[in-house]
Amino acid sequence: MEEPLNYGHQHPLLLLNEDQLIVADCSRCGEKVSAPCLCCAEHCGFYLHKVCAEAPLELNHPFHPHHPLLLMQNAPYLNGDYICDFCDKEDNKFVYHCSCGLDFHIKCALFTFNIAENNLKELDHVALQHPLVSTENGDYVAMCFGCWEPLTNYTHFSPDCGFNLHEKCAKLPLKLNFMYHRQHPLVLQFNSEPLSCKICTVTQKRGFVYGCTYCKLVLHIECLPPPLDLAVEDKRHQHTFTPLSRRVPYICDACGLEGIYVAYICSTCFIMVHKKCTSLPRIIKSKWHDHRLFHKYFLPDEFTSSDCMICHDEVDPEHGSYCCSHCNITFHVRCVTEDKRSYSIVSLENEDEMHHESSISVIERNDAGEATKIKHFKHMHNLMLSPFVGGYENSCHGCMLPISDPFYCCSECGFFLHKACAELPKMMNLWHHHCQEPLALISDKAFKCQECGHISNAFAYECCGCEEKICLRCVIALTPGAQTCLKHEHPLFFYRVHQEKGKGKCNACGQPRGVLCCKDCNFGLHLDCFALPIIAGHKCDEHLLSLTDHDDNSYSESHRCDSCEKCRDPNRWFYHCATCDTSAHVDCVFGKYPFLKLGSIYEETSHPHPLTIVKKKYYYPDCDKCSKPCEDVALECSKSECKYIVHWNCVTPRSLHSWSKWPM
Repeated sequence: MEEPLNYGHQHPLLLLNEDQLIVADCSRCGEKVSAPCLCCAEHCGFYLHKVCAEAPLELNHPFHPHHPLLLMQNAPYLNGDYICDFCDKEDNKFVYHCSCGLDFHIKCALFTFNIAENNLKELDHVALQHPLVSTENGDYVAMCFGCWEPLTNYTHFSPDCGFNLHEKCAKLPLKLNFMYHRQHPLVLQFNSEPLSCKICTVTQKRGFVYGCTYCKLVLHIECLPPPLDLAVEDKRHQHTFTPLSRRVPYICDACGLEGIYVAYICSTCFIMVHKKCTSLPRIIKSKWHDHRLFHKYFLPDEFTSSDCMICHDEVDPEHGSYCCSHCNITFHVRCVTEDKRSYSIVSLENEDEMHHESSISVIERNDAGEATKIKHFKHMHNLMLSPFVGGYENSCHGCMLPISDPFYCCSECGFFLHKACAELPKMMNLWHHHCQEPLALISDKAFKCQECGHISNAFAYECCGCEEKICLRCVIALTPGAQTCLKHEHPLFFYRVHQEKGKGKCNACGQPRGVLCCKDCNFGLHLDCFALPIIAGHKCDEHLLSLTDHDDNSYSESHRCDSCEKCRDPNRWFYHCATCDTSAHVDCVFGKYPFLKLGSIYEETSHPHPLTIVKKKYYYPDCDKCSKPCEDVALECSKSECKYIVHWNCVTPRSLHSWSKWPM
């Protein structure tokens, strides 16, 4: 079927010459157009790159040989959006779609088609950049879609659509005879299934691989040895590695994982490793830990900790791992190097450790050396260390949780800080934050936590790059290592969502994906559920309510909330008073904004006077914006003669509005 000359557009199209200046987007691929290109003769805003206009309706792509790719105006999904399976960018423009679920931008499909056909002359219009040219995209170093090495290492193609490829990867042969898989040739392909590499056992998210369709086998480009490779020299290991020219199963001495193909041997050290492990950095600095980590082929006897700080599975002391000599902790090689953005290579063993500046200045210490009088840089007065003597009426101004441990307090203004919150540094790097920039400690600024989603104006860490903010509760809960929960007998550990432990339901609220999980039983909690205070007060009862994780009363009439008078799930956590037999939903006890400091000032409004954050309990004046009663958190004018009062939601940005996940 031949496409008409207007390429599916209702009006005729004109070809614009190279000397004509155009500022518009292509109606097929969405990228900026430049002449020569096609435009609508009726000037309705329709433009096409010449290459997009001439794109075939059906493409038999060599990298995807079993099904044709069909050019469609919209992806055949409910909302028409799709994610390109090669550049991983979301779009709703024209798409090359396969019945097996493969989707490609036009430019990604045509660019890789020319690569597969070795039509490098067709890429003359694509800029070939020198390795010294910076290729940083935002905060991330751009990577080659073929071998996943940094583009700064080699000369590379950099097309407008953001699909980048080394020149050497553009010249990869379509077929390859591999000495360890002789029965069939290996074909360069997209690995759309996706399958794990037979050499390193890692499943690559996207990019080129060599594969055998008949045997369901793929091999990463970087894992394959060069055809004439006899030895591998690397500065990170003091000796030369030689490839073993036989297919034998082995355990890599560098990372502890199984290998089947292509072992590399150091005859001096009597070790056998994967090819990629020949270049493992000896020293790294990871976001998971404050000190440098050293690669060891076996753990010394002084290391008593045998569990990885990331996956919490045992680290085999007889095989390679990364360890910290200061803290006696270990990491699996794959866990700590899985995300290239989460670590950096340290070149010198005697390089200075990163210094974290303390938030406090110590004024007095006791005989045990404990700081008893301090000055915190976020508070104007001195703070004194006080023991916890009972009572939950005060909250920490750092994390907004009730004071329950040894804490610092101010005798002049009623300011409280947990000892752990006070000792957090001014600046820190967080392993769970995607940006490469450090985060700075801030206070008294309303924000939405990027981890738990709660609104607060207490202490937080703000990224110096993207300005995202993370509350102290999440910073502390996500600190690597075991966490103690008073509602569970075993310690809890953080598991990333793709790990098996992090796929269950939260025991507190019943929603999926509790990330703090128990290794010994099927128990897991969300970050915000983990941070729930054990004791809380509410107007529905004169006593303090206790957080309860089960309801022993089988009488269904008792399964209701005494605050909102609606039913509650007896299998979900709630607050209860044993003296009065009063029960309440978690959300009913705390409301929508449990971590806003009442009585503090909020100035980011159009009102001429500063506003005070209040929570009305007994009388409900009408909001000056929407005229409805102010029953929950509101902003009240700090000047007594001005009767201005508004709901929090009526004057604050939508990004500072709360949501609820707890079942009512």
